[in-house]
Amino acid sequence: MAKAVEQLQSGITVAHAWLGAQANGDRMSVRQACHDGDTVSVDPAGNIGVRLLGVDAPEVSFTLPNQPNTFTSIKSAGWTAFLTDPFAATLPPFVPALPPALVADLKARLGPNCAANHAAHALAATRELEKLAEADRTGAAETLETFKFFLAFAYDVIDRYGRFLGYLNHDLPSPPRPRPYNERLLIGGLVTPYFIWPNIDPFRKQPSLDKAVPRPGAPINDANLDRARKAVRDARTNHLGVFSAADPLKLLPFELRYLARTFSDPGGHGGQRVRGGPDRWVIDLAAADDRLLPPTTYTAVANLEDRLFVPSEFIPLFVDKGWKKA
Repeated sequence: MAKAVEQLQSGITVAHAWLGAQANGDRMSVRQACHDGDTVSVDPAGNIGVRLLGVDAPEVSFTLPNQPNTFTSIKSAGWTAFLTDPFAATLPPFVPALPPALVADLKARLGPNCAANHAAHALAATRELEKLAEADRTGAAETLETFKFFLAFAYDVIDRYGRFLGYLNHDLPSPPRPRPYNERLLIGGLVTPYFIWPNIDPFRKQPSLDKAVPRPGAPINDANLDRARKAVRDARTNHLGVFSAADPLKLLPFELRYLARTFSDPGGHGGQRVRGGPDRWVIDLAAADDRLLPPTTYTAVANLEDRLFVPSEFIPLFVDKGWKKA
């Protein structure tokens, strides 16, 4: 599948594009495409992925530590072995080491059945998204050629992997639209919540990052955020999807990724690849306090919908506003 935007092994994100398209679909001339001296109209040469904001779906495939350039199905024997013991001495070390409390929490959920459990929930989430989109298309009597998506962006428009970041929906000729697929998947319990500042309501509505920092010691409320959190609570109460009473999701998607992802450590370890733990700080939305919890203590916030993750690069903004590192 051709990608219009991709990340190279060097870590650089690049894109490929044609000259822009005219209204009738024909390719523009160079003169037509060059709007002025610093703006060119282009048509992406390939597909662009969309990463749904506010949610995290179980992984269908990901890179194993010993195969960092190959996406391997979570159903594979390799993943079964890895998730049985991702702390084996033969695997790349964590730099810095994960705290014992987090290791103990993870080990309680890992084991021989962890990969199969993750793969089953990944398939359920994939099939549900397919079902929702197809129902929107057929319900509006649209063909594959006429069916379009509507995409609303937050603070970041594109991530380092070349994917759009946004709220995805059916692009109807006129409002009202149904709830975004992001929220519909949360309602069904098919995905886990993953609220990352500032790409989530209410912060995306602010005019600047500085003004978007929430006030410490006060509740963080917004109609869309509150509705998403309630959807997760209801899914848990009703034992839907990842909260199934019979086979709940054992390992969160972002946990699987940081356990398996490796990177080169130029500062030591003989140039070997190493692993890194979680790197986003956490605010407990249910606490309404002024604490910034260190990345490796995210499990201290028991309910998934109460975790608001804050990337490390934004922490100085929060400290300046009165937030305190716990």
